Amino acid sequence: NTTTELLATVAGATGLVITLALILIMTSSTELIRQASYELFWYTHHIFIIFFIGLAVHGVGRIVRGQTPESLLQHNVTFCRDRYTKWQTGTSCPVPQFSGKEPSAWKWILGPVVLHACERIIRFWRFQQEVVITKVVSHPCGVLELNMRKRNFKMAPGQYVLIQCPSISSLEWHPFTLTSAPQEDFFSVHIQAAGDWTGALCKVFGAEGPIPMESCILPRLAVDGPYGSALTDVFHYTVSVCIAAGIGATPFASLLKSLWYQCESEAHTELNKMYFYWICRDPGAFEWFADLLLSLETHLSEQGKAHFLSYHIFLTSWDENQAAYIALHWDEGTDVITGLRQKTSYGRPNWNKEFQQIACQHPSSNIGVFFCGPKALSKTLQRMCHLYSSADRRGVHFYYSDESI
Repeated sequence: NTTTELLATVAGATGLVITLALILIMTSSTELIRQASYELFWYTHHIFIIFFIGLAVHGVGRIVRGQTPESLLQHNVTFCRDRYTKWQTGTSCPVPQFSGKEPSAWKWILGPVVLHACERIIRFWRFQQEVVITKVVSHPCGVLELNMRKRNFKMAPGQYVLIQCPSISSLEWHPFTLTSAPQEDFFSVHIQAAGDWTGALCKVFGAEGPIPMESCILPRLAVDGPYGSALTDVFHYTVSVCIAAGIGATPFASLLKSLWYQCESEAHTELNKMYFYWICRDPGAFEWFADLLLSLETHLSEQGKAHFLSYHIFLTSWDENQAAYIALHWDEGTDVITGLRQKTSYGRPNWNKEFQQIACQHPSSNIGVFFCGPKALSKTLQRMCHLYSSADRRGVHFYYSDESI
């Protein structure tokens, strides 16, 4: 049996192993699997160790054969290739001799393996660094806020960190966007219980109420980072539009806090106008972000810059009781859900109308559009940017950037 004989060789067995490993890695890396079970993706992805070992050993069987150096000296390929009928009789063209070639796959995998080993060493070193948890707050809708400190930690708006909780898993690292500002003496993340690991994290931190817990009873966390490009491009446009959906508001929390500190110190920036849109389905999700918007709204009003920030909050889901309560208090000075002066809108934004208004209010401007949220909405916004950008170089132009992790 040819198949059985092939699998009995080193090349056949390792070839089967690395093929199966590659199939598992590729299938578990699809977006469907990652969203359904991040743990399955995480652990299956580490089969790459078996893949690289199999790849390095694969050539030991020397199935690939090449002409020997001695044969190349006696058998001139250029001269003999057209005289193959005389190979047996002619002394100038002896029969070429072949042998198994030296395995060379290790040369191609050595570099990536060394880089990966260096990255693991650096991560282990950062794992050993102490992280002090200064505050834990549980917000509605399963959002956990963690305030932390770490020596020599420097960040920029829009960056993220990798977090590990050894009491949950000693192997898993999960990325979370930073929600604090660089000017603050701590860094923070907001974590939504949306999976097994995040749900377990909320549970071990006892996140059952918005009461800060004592740090001495908290489980240990390890933090690696920050990573990623900063959201500082927002300040490089005269007009910027920031759009968030659900928990996608987290990178803009850092940005808005940084903006608050810049207004406090009266730092120079090219940004003259910012539009902020937040689309969310649960009213409770607004609570942790509304305080920041209220503080920024008040501060800008005191400095005579109330026109600087325009924010629009959209609630896409509500029940009859909520609708009746909202209608009852609609004439009040502040919004009944967020407590802000700007009223919450109900339903989804009409992006054609929104982009048309912005384009009319800022003719001949370069406008940056920054988004964090689902891909379906991202495609819509990309289309709007293209649709409402003028063909005239002197007209309005929208430049789109997707900040989702």
